[in-house]
Amino acid sequence: MAARNTARKRAFQILFEGDQRGVDVLTVLADWIRHSRTDTRQPPVSEYTMQLVEGYAEHETRIDELIAQYSVGWTLDRMPVVDRNILRLGAYELIWVDETPDAVVLDEMVQLAKEFSTDESPSFVNGLLGRLKELKPSLRRVEED
Repeated sequence: MAARNTARKRAFQILFEGDQRGVDVLTVLADWIRHSRTDTRQPPVSEYTMQLVEGYAEHETRIDELIAQYSVGWTLDRMPVVDRNILRLGAYELIWVDETPDAVVLDEMVQLAKEFSTDESPSFVNGLLGRLKELKPSLRRVEED
């Protein structure tokens, strides 16, 4: 399980870097892969990290719409950049990755918020992703239509 935890953390870091630099996450992912192949000090980018980043990129517009729609009192652009990217990653994995149990996704994202964000962030992340979890069947139906 530690490998998946590390993969999620790296995927979050790639999403965060793309957001901060204003660069597409797939470009950042390619940079990370290239650096890991040319610099032995850089850890390799795992398959699961690639799957998470590529999956997010595929559903990016829908994910941002959902976060904006269900976050109470926060617009996407006013949201702390760390929280926004944890939510993006969590929303992708929660809604589109069936092999990961929902409780695991929520727990992992809350842990990322505890590690990288403010004291209020874990409850914010848990609340918003919990709402998406409740709505998951209808959210997937809308996506498929």
